[in-house]
Amino acid sequence: MAAVRVHSSIQSSLTILSHPFHSSSRLLKTRLHFPRTLFSSLLSSSSSSRKALFCSCRVDNLTGSERGVSDSFVLTTPLYYVNAPPHMGSAYTTIAADAIARFQRLLGKKVIFITGTDEHGEKIAAAAAACGSSPSEHCDVISQAYKTLWKDLDIAYDKFIRTTNPKHEALVKEFYSRVVANGDIYRADYEGLYCINCEEYKDEKELLENNCCPMHLKPCVLRKEDNYFFALSKYQKLLEETLTKNPDFVQPSFRLNEVQSWIKNGLRDFSISRASVDWGIPVPNDNKQTIYVWFDALLGPLSEDQEQPNLQSAVSSGWPASLHLIGKDILRFHAVYWPAMLLSAGLSLPKMVFGHGFLTKDGMKMGKSLGNTLEPNDLVQRFGSDAVRYFFLREVEFGDDGDYSEDRFINIVNAHLANTIGNLLNRTLGLLKKNCQSTLPFDSTLAAEGNAFKDTVDKLVEKAKVQYENLSLSSACEAVQEIGNAGNIYIDERAPWSLFKQGGAASEAAAKDLVIILEAMRIIAIALSPVTPKFCLRIYEQLGYTKEQFNATTWSETEWGGLKGGQVMAQPKPVFARIEIIEGESGDGSEAAAAKKVVRKKEKEKISHAQGVAQS
Repeated sequence: MAAVRVHSSIQSSLTILSHPFHSSSRLLKTRLHFPRTLFSSLLSSSSSSRKALFCSCRVDNLTGSERGVSDSFVLTTPLYYVNAPPHMGSAYTTIAADAIARFQRLLGKKVIFITGTDEHGEKIAAAAAACGSSPSEHCDVISQAYKTLWKDLDIAYDKFIRTTNPKHEALVKEFYSRVVANGDIYRADYEGLYCINCEEYKDEKELLENNCCPMHLKPCVLRKEDNYFFALSKYQKLLEETLTKNPDFVQPSFRLNEVQSWIKNGLRDFSISRASVDWGIPVPNDNKQTIYVWFDALLGPLSEDQEQPNLQSAVSSGWPASLHLIGKDILRFHAVYWPAMLLSAGLSLPKMVFGHGFLTKDGMKMGKSLGNTLEPNDLVQRFGSDAVRYFFLREVEFGDDGDYSEDRFINIVNAHLANTIGNLLNRTLGLLKKNCQSTLPFDSTLAAEGNAFKDTVDKLVEKAKVQYENLSLSSACEAVQEIGNAGNIYIDERAPWSLFKQGGAASEAAAKDLVIILEAMRIIAIALSPVTPKFCLRIYEQLGYTKEQFNATTWSETEWGGLKGGQVMAQPKPVFARIEIIEGESGDGSEAAAAKKVVRKKEKEKISHAQGVAQS
């Protein structure tokens, strides 16, 4: 019976074989070359063992070691392609991932935040040749550019994976061998229209005029290759069951609908090797072919830093991922191809794949291949990391598309960070210095007794927590911002500057008002820290705390009552300078003109740095 099943499986593969969603492409003269280990594996298989494979990859994703590590949170981004320096789209994914990781750390979770660079493929070799450097040298320069930008954006990752690392290559080969042993890789000729920028074959009916890719607006080329294929079609039913039983696997929900539609329309096997690409990981036992860049890079989150990394050590160190963040343009690869590959290798799926929207500029998706990028280095140098992080997380509903406008950017960060929060803190500390020698006269708990403002803050803190947990980052920012709005309304209505002049009980009430506002600022500093860590550190230090105390805070400390009587505040100074845009030099020595000079100086530094990278 086993031999019959093997024969049937091969015949089925020959019948359904075609490249994924590319009906006009043709497979030619199918030639299958299976290793002996594959036949022995298949012939020794039984129906019960096949069921065991599926059971080991349960659709609820709760297998093995993860049951004992409920306090861990593994977060991964895609590995970013290094054909050009990082753009704002890549930065957006990573900023969001960092905010989520920081929130999970506040909850006390053991967070493993994994990001990195995808460094193989035809585009990489072409980009290197265009710069007159080797692929290896090119990858070193661009990968370092990512690391530098992540540092400038306050990205606190735990692991940075490079696919050119020999340890990653060893893991890819082990994974490939597992899939081969499971009978899911075969060899065949293939011909079709290929988009070099997408690194994939395209169906003619999805192309624009002159066979142009709708994403990159460049003509696809006719290509014929002898490749190895992955039997994706074999996993159609299992993927359908997985998504039905675990609808949270792909989020937001409308992305799930997209994925289910793709699967429902039929999954077709896809090529996982390239005969015409030298810059890549060689196929085991066939050095004339390299492993398809997607098959290689999708395994990045499993890569380990150990001396002898293997899949088992990767699993024991925290796999499966709690959350995998990607842009919606690569959803098919990460929510269809990758899960099937993991199932084939006997590994659990990540608990959630979240596909966020595009950032647009002039109404078009930003991307390196389109040449219309918004440069993140430029934004950080001009406006600072807090402003960049806050704008994109506050103003773009996570999951939807969002558009950048410099005027809107400046107005938002000035209004929210400089005015609502920064100015409230500064004027409150100023009043405390003038009337209480910068020392808190009461515990914040005593000061807020019977005060409805405390209840408002408590409710907004809980609202922010729920929104963070639901990955609604914009709504979380909004909830924290509402604390600042409520604080401004409260202090304007109470007018403590007038109460201090009256003396006696009125002066005591005014002092309590200041303590109440400063306690709210302490809570804001913790609750907004996943989004604007440096800004919140400056707030915390103004309240008399150290950087070490700030780094040790947890979400539980957003509970009212942290500030104590006798605590000495720092001397008041702005925690966020307003962004001023002034045309030309005023020459009057004003604060606004000084701000302009600082921006201009940073811009010059940025240009010099960019020139240095280009020269490298």
